Amino acid sequence: MLCVAASMGLGGCDRAPSASDAREWTPADHDRVEERGRLQSGAQAAPPGKGGAGGGAAAPAGDDSVVALTWHNQCASCHGMGGRGDGPNGPMLKATDLTRAEWQAKVSDTDIANAIRNGKNQMPRFDVSDKVLAGLVARVRAVRGK
Repeated sequence: MLCVAASMGLGGCDRAPSASDAREWTPADHDRVEERGRLQSGAQAAPPGKGGAGGGAAAPAGDDSVVALTWHNQCASCHGMGGRGDGPNGPMLKATDLTRAEWQAKVSDTDIANAIRNGKNQMPRFDVSDKVLAGLVARVRAVRGK
């Protein structure tokens, strides 16, 4: 019996994969463009196993987790997770340190929302739902002096 199982296991692969079948992994292999588009438009995240990112229930539009995901995917590469302008691209682009009290005092919530929606200097525009936009503005305000 053991010989039959072993021979079936060995016969299961009649040839090794060729080099032309294998390709190098790239970040795009895990880029969830469709999911990000749904979140930015205010839709719910896809449930686990349906192209979603997660291990939990879908987050409603404007929920803190949607705002956090948007921040992580769209803002943190320049502004950093804490908003200090220390993301991987921040120093090169001279990203604003959003935690500075002086900066916070001179911009209105409308100024922040307009910069997100329309872009400013080297910052591109971001097409996000009104609820996510309001959440991002609140997040920028929350990092004041941290």
